[in-house]
Amino acid sequence: MDGFTPYSSAAGGAMIGAAAALLWYGAGRIMGVSGIVGGLATARGSDIGWRLCFLAGLLAAPLLLSTVAGIDRPPSLQAAPMLLIAAGLLVGYGTRLGSGCTSGHGVCGLARLSPRSLMATGLFMASGAAVVFVARHLMGA
Repeated sequence: MDGFTPYSSAAGGAMIGAAAALLWYGAGRIMGVSGIVGGLATARGSDIGWRLCFLAGLLAAPLLLSTVAGIDRPPSLQAAPMLLIAAGLLVGYGTRLGSGCTSGHGVCGLARLSPRSLMATGLFMASGAAVVFVARHLMGA
């Protein structure tokens, strides 16, 4: 199966879990990327620093990994720019509608046994499966 990467996927998941635990225990914050980014505009004082550091880490991590792993070029996207923009806007709308994103609900909320996060994550996954089915099998993308 092409693209099946269980070891690197498990390592990535473990690092996401470790980052969520560090932010929770170290700063008492939930690692929901949409909340971190969305709250940046209204953050005050010391609340700005940890948010900027978190976002800097999100940007620096792939660069560091590509350097350490010796990857010469980044992966290329196979979608049209307008499709990516539309997808980003829909994801942003969905995170507002669901009061959080996959990292906030799927990683942190499920770890806290939140019924609301269980419902949100189930809807995220069902929506993603439906979109992939429509795009690949009905639209031929």
